[in-house]
Amino acid sequence: MKLINGFQLMEYAKKYNYVLPAFNTTNLEMTYAIAKGLMDANLPGYIQISSNNLRLSNPEIIAKIAADAVKKSETPIGLHLDHGKSFEDVKACVDAGFSSIMIDMSHLPFEENIRESRRAAEYCHFYGLPVEVELGALKGKEEDVVNEADCKTDPDMVADYVERTGCDTLAVSVGNVHGLCLDPQIDIPLLEKIYKVSKVPLVLHGGSGIPKEVIWECKKYGLIKINYGSDLRKEYIHTFGEAYEKDHNEHDVIHLSIAAVDNVAKRAQELVTMINEH
Repeated sequence: MKLINGFQLMEYAKKYNYVLPAFNTTNLEMTYAIAKGLMDANLPGYIQISSNNLRLSNPEIIAKIAADAVKKSETPIGLHLDHGKSFEDVKACVDAGFSSIMIDMSHLPFEENIRESRRAAEYCHFYGLPVEVELGALKGKEEDVVNEADCKTDPDMVADYVERTGCDTLAVSVGNVHGLCLDPQIDIPLLEKIYKVSKVPLVLHGGSGIPKEVIWECKKYGLIKINYGSDLRKEYIHTFGEAYEKDHNEHDVIHLSIAAVDNVAKRAQELVTMINEH
């Protein structure tokens, strides 16, 4: 298959009552591993990369790797920009062939956040691509940024924010956290309040560490996408770290890289199966 347009992927998920995992990549190995995990599970999802991780490559390279990784797939897989930090990054990813976009202007004042998010949405919609935005902030470490605040999404702001940004999905803060060092405490009643006033499906960032039973409950309240980064990165790094601990002269990059792909793919398969087995 080709990389699947984000609108089509969400329609597919709605039709079959799936939650779509979005797995963060950084490089070639992670990208192939994510695609392999989704294909082995025969379940849909996203390969995604953040603006921060594009420092190691660029949108064109990641798009080409992702397109190659999914060409044998019989299940729908999209390519998503996670935490796009500028209009320039959004434009570059759209132009490179990404099939779904997130613009994250949550660090800006509210009106400026809306203005920049809408600008990105209008550009993406011209090319028929969906746009995710974020309202609220998550505690923990996301890439290089450590956030100590826990600013949950205010349901009273949701309808206005969704309408004015023109977004297609909304990432919310309801007790979810970034990283593996904090314990997520998902506020289901808050999620339900947001669901009742949001015209678009909802997204949870910081999926690592959230129990499957909680995710199944979230599915009742508009959850269509959940992000995973730390779980897969841990598997990747562990592969090399374990080899080094056994032998400080270890230097067989190709075999360790292949092993890392297999280990990450296995974890991705476990996660996409877990969230959709109920």
